[in-house]
Amino acid sequence: MKRVTGIGGIFFKSEDPDKLYQWYQKHLGIESAADGSGASFPWRDAEGRQRNGRTVWAISPSQTKYFDPSRSSFMINFRVENLDALLEALRKEGVEVDPRREDYDYGRFAWIMDPEGNRIELWEPLNEG
Repeated sequence: MKRVTGIGGIFFKSEDPDKLYQWYQKHLGIESAADGSGASFPWRDAEGRQRNGRTVWAISPSQTKYFDPSRSSFMINFRVENLDALLEALRKEGVEVDPRREDYDYGRFAWIMDPEGNRIELWEPLNEG
């Protein structure tokens, strides 16, 4: 079973997300979506399948609870192919798995913690192409 197939997103905290987004736009040309959800970098599947993918880059307010219980200022989202099978394997290996799940029309999400207390988001994309 493949586990991680790529990076789905990089998320980090800021004391002033709007100001930081402006800095990244001015100096690096990274434009956030109008709804403040961050930037999305589209790409083609490396295995030659006729699928498109995307990597999200987003800044959250420093007070966000989305990264909890991690105390880190960042969270990496990894793309996975079979979320349920991976979570089952991780549980058997003793990895801390958050019982919460979220399902959307663009994918399924779950979270785990690494040994240093960093929250990791796992995303099984749906309907890309």
